[in-house]
Amino acid sequence: MIYLDNAATSFKKPEQVKNAVLNAINKYTANPGRSGHKLSQLAAEVVFDTREKLKQFFNAQNYEVVFTKNCTEALNLAIFGCLNAGDNVITTCYEHNSVLRPLEKLKSNGVEIDVLFCDVQNLKTEIEKHIKPNTKMIITTACSNVTGECVDIDAISKLAKKYNIRYLVDGAQSSGHIKIDLSNSNIDMYAFAGHKGLLACTGVGGLIVKKDLKLRPLLFGGTGTDSENLVQPTDIPEGLEAGTIPSLPIISLNAGLDFLLKNFNQITEIEQKLSNYLYNKLINLNFLEVYSKPNSKNVFSFNVKGVDSSTIANILNDNFDICVRSGLHCAPLVHKKLNTLEQGGAVRVSIDFYNTYQEIDKLIDALIKINSQTKQQF
Repeated sequence: MIYLDNAATSFKKPEQVKNAVLNAINKYTANPGRSGHKLSQLAAEVVFDTREKLKQFFNAQNYEVVFTKNCTEALNLAIFGCLNAGDNVITTCYEHNSVLRPLEKLKSNGVEIDVLFCDVQNLKTEIEKHIKPNTKMIITTACSNVTGECVDIDAISKLAKKYNIRYLVDGAQSSGHIKIDLSNSNIDMYAFAGHKGLLACTGVGGLIVKKDLKLRPLLFGGTGTDSENLVQPTDIPEGLEAGTIPSLPIISLNAGLDFLLKNFNQITEIEQKLSNYLYNKLINLNFLEVYSKPNSKNVFSFNVKGVDSSTIANILNDNFDICVRSGLHCAPLVHKKLNTLEQGGAVRVSIDFYNTYQEIDKLIDALIKINSQTKQQF
């Protein structure tokens, strides 16, 4: 099997991540932060250590790390935790539904939403044009989960600082693939997924929040702190982590971070070479409509002209044992911009450092064969 769906979830995990999960089942299944016995304390120490490694990896010493079950919950926490009736939010067509749907919900509460449909390279200019006196937040992805194009988040963070506007970045696709330096930016909140580029199991994500930023809780319940008070505490991180946190996935994230901290430069070099190779192969197939650009990272979308995206993905799976993703990728507005809605979205190929040039060649050969077959059928 050739797995090319890493933007959804990275498939191959480092051996140390697998071993950490097995060890955690035997050693760290007590509830961190809820009991005073040594097993609970041991689990809490690993959770604390993971927070510190995240701060190291993202250079986020002036931030707090709030654990969630995924990036979607982290984005919801940031959006619902900051915005009020009368606020204006500027965002883009490149966003995932994890941003667009919470914002759509807030429209009914009197929050104004401006969605920009410009190209990635023009985002900073267009955002500045749309800033209003009541603009309270800018939200962008760091890398599109459809085209792989990267947003200049440093430039936008400086713009946000200039106008004293909060800046939230969706780092689901960027984390583990590109260098993110939070302390040298004006990014107020950065949401991440553990199970993609950070190489953890599913079940853990998080929101990295500036220490001076106060958020309303998204969930209410036990935090292990201030238990005599029926009012939800708002201290960060515990007040925003109601209920038992996902300690086993967090431990897998701890091991994934160890691997990345040791090998990050080598990993990104391999991924960049593979990305360049794949992009150049795709754009040389004249029967493809390629939607990604040269600055794309790890994620590439295309269609075989005249053929529905799901048809291509199904043939790749059934006849060639190649795993890709088709459809709208939970990001409908970018498909509206790309005019791909009538083809059911696009075929998305997303690579990781363990993929090979040979696997890319097999994908290209498969696409050539599929194009020949579909021409005869249609």
